[in-house]
Amino acid sequence: MISHALIRPAWTPATIALMVVGFMIYWPLGLAMIAYILWGDRLEAFRRDVNRSTDRVMCGFRRAGMRRPFGMERTGNVAFDDWREKELARLDEERRKLHEASEEFESYARELRRAKDQEEFDRFMASRKPRPSTDSEPTIDG
Repeated sequence: MISHALIRPAWTPATIALMVVGFMIYWPLGLAMIAYILWGDRLEAFRRDVNRSTDRVMCGFRRAGMRRPFGMERTGNVAFDDWREKELARLDEERRKLHEASEEFESYARELRRAKDQEEFDRFMASRKPRPSTDSEPTIDG
């Protein structure tokens, strides 16, 4: 007994119905269904080729020694490798110092903004204080 899939890349009643429904819902779905009907039989070969190419690229990375982080592989020259490690350590120390200085400046700027805001708020509150009433002003009571 031969079994055929209901939805296969051919002009079957099911694929035509899905194409029509796809156009009614959202036109790119209809176009996708037409593409599947016309070129769907090539999808398996395309997938196989992509997998083969990806495997080939990844094997090349493994052979080239890309397991280590970039720039950390040994060159074979001990003096150069030692110098490079010292320079990288020095740069890490400089980066740490810059980060600390940045944090200190942010703290200083935050405190400066707070002081300025407090000064502006105090000035606003001073200008808002109720002024003492004088006897020469007319009152509502009489």
